[in-house]
Amino acid sequence: MSLKNINVLIVDDDKEIRDVLHVYLRNEGYHVLEAEDGLQALQLLQQHEVQLIILDVMLPKLDGIAACLQIRERSAIPIIMLSAKVESLDKITGLSTGADDYVTKPFHPVELMARVKAQLRRQNFLSLREEEPSEIHIGDLSIHKKQHLVKVRGAAVSLTPIEFSILELLAANRGQIFSVGKIHECVWKEQTPFFSDNTVMVHIRNIREKIELVPRKPQYIKTVWGVGYKIEK
Repeated sequence: MSLKNINVLIVDDDKEIRDVLHVYLRNEGYHVLEAEDGLQALQLLQQHEVQLIILDVMLPKLDGIAACLQIRERSAIPIIMLSAKVESLDKITGLSTGADDYVTKPFHPVELMARVKAQLRRQNFLSLREEEPSEIHIGDLSIHKKQHLVKVRGAAVSLTPIEFSILELLAANRGQIFSVGKIHECVWKEQTPFFSDNTVMVHIRNIREKIELVPRKPQYIKTVWGVGYKIEK
């Protein structure tokens, strides 16, 4: 897909932020759509094919969390959340609702552009991988790459695209320990100083909540303290 065919939707009620991001995105070659509230964003998604969403948390009419939940009911579009809130709980909430990344305000547009590129590269990588009709089975856990489907004890589990990629990475390389930085590099397809260790750890926590019987005593994703994470052979 060429850059001119990539639509990025900015959802923020602050016109100055929308204007700045619009300029940076257009300079990168992307086509830009804008919405100032969650309801308008949902309407635009019905009218246009969008490859990435930059979504503010605090929005009128329909906030970013609620909008993200509705988007995730029907789409795996990469979502980068923006928020002035820096507390860990807010970040966990944003990622738990299906966001792929989380950026706190104030931020530098160059950092956000790096994250946009990383998400688009990752999405393209996933599209290529989905052509491979392969499956991974580990005990009661099954990962169906082509269908982008995960089942635990026969029941389908809903994972976000990032969560699926992390689980697939660990499952495809059983016995290998991945540091937080290496997981970020492999999944986000980006070596960048802007990534947060906590972002990866929140995604790991979310995966465990969905696939483990007892998340505090994980059967699948093991923590190697001071080193990283792995799935045993």
